[in-house]
Amino acid sequence: MPELAGIHHVKIPVTDLSRSLDWYGRVFGLKVTLKFPDADGVERGAAGEMPGLGPVLVAFRENPQAARGCQGFDPVSFAVQGRADVEAWAAHLDAQGVAHSPLIEASIGWLLVFNDPDGLELHLYSWAAHGNDHSARPGYGRSVTSTATGTDLEGSTS
Repeated sequence: MPELAGIHHVKIPVTDLSRSLDWYGRVFGLKVTLKFPDADGVERGAAGEMPGLGPVLVAFRENPQAARGCQGFDPVSFAVQGRADVEAWAAHLDAQGVAHSPLIEASIGWLLVFNDPDGLELHLYSWAAHGNDHSARPGYGRSVTSTATGTDLEGSTS
C-alpha cells in the first residue's frame, strides 16, 4: 500500500468562528493563515498554525450541528514532552481561566483534559511515559502484538 506523508490538517467544527479563533489564539497561540468565505461572502471557516505542531494546520468550520455532536468527544490529543510540561500547561490554562482536569496518570504518559468553548474535549498528553502499568484498569490501554511484525505498539518484541 502507498505510504502516508503525515497529517495535513485537523478540522474542528465550531458554533461561533470568531469566538473559537479568539479562544484557540489565547490558549494555543493560533495564528490564522487562511480564511474561507462562503459564496455569500461570509467567512465561516479559517485555518492556521499553532506553535509546536510544525506544518500541521488546525482548521475551524462553523457547523453548529457537528459541533454539538462532538461535545464531550476527544478527537485529538496534543503532545507535550513530559510531566513538567503538562504541569506548565495546567498553570497556563489556570491563567487563561480555562477549567481542566487534575494531572492524570493515563495509560502510558501524563494527561490533562479540558474543553474548548463548544465542549469539544481536548487532551494534552505527554510523550514521556510514567512507567506504571495500568493495563488491568477499565478504560486504559493494553499493548497489542502485531502479527505482521512480532512487536507490540511500544516497540518490544514478543
